[in-house]
Amino acid sequence: MANLTLAFPGKNYSEKKAIAKKFYKNFTENFIETIKLLSISKKQLQKRFVGEFDTVNNYYATGRNMQLHLGHFFNWEYANLALSIQSKYPVLVIYLPLVNKAMDKIFYKLRTRFNAKLIAATSYLKEFRPYSKERFSLVFAGDQSAGNINTAYWLPFFGKLTPFVTGPEKSARLNNTIALYAHFNKVKRGHYTIKFYEMTNDAKSLAEGELTKRMIKCIEENIKEQPEIYLWTHRRWKHQYDASRHRTL
Repeated sequence: MANLTLAFPGKNYSEKKAIAKKFYKNFTENFIETIKLLSISKKQLQKRFVGEFDTVNNYYATGRNMQLHLGHFFNWEYANLALSIQSKYPVLVIYLPLVNKAMDKIFYKLRTRFNAKLIAATSYLKEFRPYSKERFSLVFAGDQSAGNINTAYWLPFFGKLTPFVTGPEKSARLNNTIALYAHFNKVKRGHYTIKFYEMTNDAKSLAEGELTKRMIKCIEENIKEQPEIYLWTHRRWKHQYDASRHRTL
């Protein structure tokens, strides 16, 4: 409710309560859907997660590699597997290993069922190096909490300065990738759609922080369109900006 109040200051208590109620329903369904992903068939997944995958695949003929930015919307686990099936590009998913080793093993198996490769954010440079000269589509959760808030980009997110990881933007510059935003919608229980919007095809020409700003705008618009499918239990605004230690752009 604190997050909803920050994001939607103009909504009254009843409106925010209604969003929260829908969120908890979706949160529960997301958990059950994720378990199902351990056994779901490609055919079933393609029925349940549909979208404009041709938008991504049309870039393949250009010879350029791809980078997808997404937020923590339900069901991001569906998205990873659906993209692995539909994309012409080999899919490389940047992830944070879970502290619980048993759960990490389960999620690793789940996320790689349809040949996606996982790259730990904690050792990104080392693990990405073998793929760097090949064709690839990198997948980043761009609203992931920054591990080091002192080196993060501090940018407004619903009006409050918030630390964002710098890795996705740096990757786009270094690898000369085309950067797309993946926009999710939930149609009904277990069924989702996805659209892709180009944020830039020339990250090097943008001012530092500009690509991240564009991603934040996309995430905010996605949230406003369907707020009940965003991960509101994610403590995205837990850190406080300190002008003496943190940088804004």
